[in-house]
Amino acid sequence: MGGDYAPESIVHGGVEAARVGKGRYEIVFVGHEKVIQSYLSHHFRVDELNISIKHASEKIEMHESPLNALKNKQDASILVAMELQKRGEVDAVVSAGHTGAAMASALFKLGRIKGVRRPAIGSLIPHEQGVTFLTDVGANLDCRPNDLFQFGVMGDIYMKCVYGKKNPKVSLLNIGHEESKGGDAVKEAYQILQKSHLNFVGNIEGRDIMNGMADVIIADGFVGNVVLKFAESFNGVYSKTLKRKIGKKIFSKIGAFLLKPTFNRLRQIYDYEEYGGAPLLGINGICIIGHGSSTPKAIKNAVIETAMMIEQKVNHKISQALCGVEEKSHAE
Repeated sequence: MGGDYAPESIVHGGVEAARVGKGRYEIVFVGHEKVIQSYLSHHFRVDELNISIKHASEKIEMHESPLNALKNKQDASILVAMELQKRGEVDAVVSAGHTGAAMASALFKLGRIKGVRRPAIGSLIPHEQGVTFLTDVGANLDCRPNDLFQFGVMGDIYMKCVYGKKNPKVSLLNIGHEESKGGDAVKEAYQILQKSHLNFVGNIEGRDIMNGMADVIIADGFVGNVVLKFAESFNGVYSKTLKRKIGKKIFSKIGAFLLKPTFNRLRQIYDYEEYGGAPLLGINGICIIGHGSSTPKAIKNAVIETAMMIEQKVNHKISQALCGVEEKSHAE
């Protein structure tokens, strides 16, 4: 029920995911049953799809405090969805609603994977060579060195499992390439990463984020969130600037028409809808947090991303990796 265009876009995206899934998974819509049913009625042959509805009478609005809302709205759709996952009735939750509420309800209902101190939100930054996974992008503002290391481990596993990267290049976002740069936490994290099993390629600067130098970029939540919001603004600014520069001149319009396939490809590369949502890594379950303005296409891709995480056993691999590191450190 959450999101700028909910529940219409969520229902539409879920239906499309069920269609492309061809029975591979079941879509469970959680929210006000009559409202969801009314939007489902706009789609043809939904009775043939693997779809069901779980009624939830309340929803958390974007302006509400997550903790207060979760305390006072026990039948909120996000809490009901997480409870279904806790009971094993669903395997994952996709939400385009209140990010704080999704995070808080996931931690409250599902807890953390053994070995994880701080779950982190990761987001994909597209570029010409593919995508780079940036984590954390808002869950943790103050991070210890080992937290940053754990973000790297989780990002490494995510890129291997979901994007097929055999040996992802992992980097640390900093103000310079030298290992002596940055605050104490970042400098200590550099040393931990350098000694780890990860394919650590050192520090990376902001200007290198979109050139494909790294597959995983580690940052604390404050810095990561600023980078993410800046990147999100690029697509809109690019389109508006392009239209303004083309103007009404006939030769400019002819040139733009001839280059339209190229412009469309560029727009596709940098369009967040292509990449689903941001995984909340480190919780003892699976939660994908979509953009508040998620379209049906974005929701559909988020569901496909979620199914991949389930099939590739991302959480099990994170637990194995981090528990192994913990046991090794105790032995030393």
